[in-house]
Amino acid sequence: MRISTLSLRLSLALLGSTVLAEPIPQQPLQTTANDADPSYRTLSTASNPNWMGAIPDATSLAALSIPGTHESLAIFGGDIAECHENFGASANTLTAQLNAGIRVFDIRLRIETGNTFVVHHGAIYQNANFDDVLAKLGTFLAAHPTEALLLRVKQECTGQFGSCTDVSGQLPFTNIFDLYAAKPAANFFWDASIDRNSAAEVPTLGAVRGKAVLMVINGPHGGRTDAYGLAQFAGWNDGDSTYVQDNYDVPDIGAIATKRDQVRRFLDALNVGDESALYVNFCSGASLLAFPYQVAAGTLGVQGVNPFLLTYLNQGTDVHAPVHRTGITMMDFPGGGLIDKILSFNN
Repeated sequence: MRISTLSLRLSLALLGSTVLAEPIPQQPLQTTANDADPSYRTLSTASNPNWMGAIPDATSLAALSIPGTHESLAIFGGDIAECHENFGASANTLTAQLNAGIRVFDIRLRIETGNTFVVHHGAIYQNANFDDVLAKLGTFLAAHPTEALLLRVKQECTGQFGSCTDVSGQLPFTNIFDLYAAKPAANFFWDASIDRNSAAEVPTLGAVRGKAVLMVINGPHGGRTDAYGLAQFAGWNDGDSTYVQDNYDVPDIGAIATKRDQVRRFLDALNVGDESALYVNFCSGASLLAFPYQVAAGTLGVQGVNPFLLTYLNQGTDVHAPVHRTGITMMDFPGGGLIDKILSFNN
């Protein structure tokens, strides 16, 4: 394990608690030159609640350009832990993301008393539980039946210093997930994606309108759990795999340039890759010396991933190889302009 990841866990341990507590007051994010940028921290300037409605039913999800959020509910814990603008606890922030056009969510869960899940980022409780998540997603899909959602679910707690610890004496993580999936409030899950014994193929949009597709359940150390989700993500582990770029360890400010290049190279590769496959490109990264907002926005004269990506997508074929799809783009602090630009590739 690299030093920067250890340092980040240490800091999260000092900030957070592995027990439920009073809501953590939101700490103001440090200002940067990119505040109020179209690519960064301007989520509410985008309004795309029904963008999938114009896309034909026969279109594979793999053909779409879909904006998503990394650590979708990480809104508490200060600069080192927060990954998104805070539009409210109890998963209300998901509603704001949904209305902006976000359709892919990264939900990190800790096992609590009573065989329940609560949302965490490392050691820090995010003032939401999984019932809140299901309620917000279900309400949105009922009001917007043309839309489809995708979820990555991860067991957050490793029990190591700097992480959280699951409450003992409870059912295994996947058994608890099955209990939630069987609730009437979760009847919007696409059934083929929540079968632990049989992975699903990538569906067409028409097959999953009004539904949520589980892409994968990851264990606490990143490996895929059972056959939940989509078959193509059998190799989704901690970090990179065939269809996922997730180089999340950005050891310092200077390494933001490396992260930008990783995002660009993966974007270029997916545009000449398997057209039947979903690709997941994480723009996020962090360490004790490079906080999530700095990696996203840039700082000290170093361009952040978000403004870089918006510029790259706006450029034409006279500058770089053509982009005809972005795949799934997982972001921290996405701006409205970047969300709109990603969606423009669906036209």
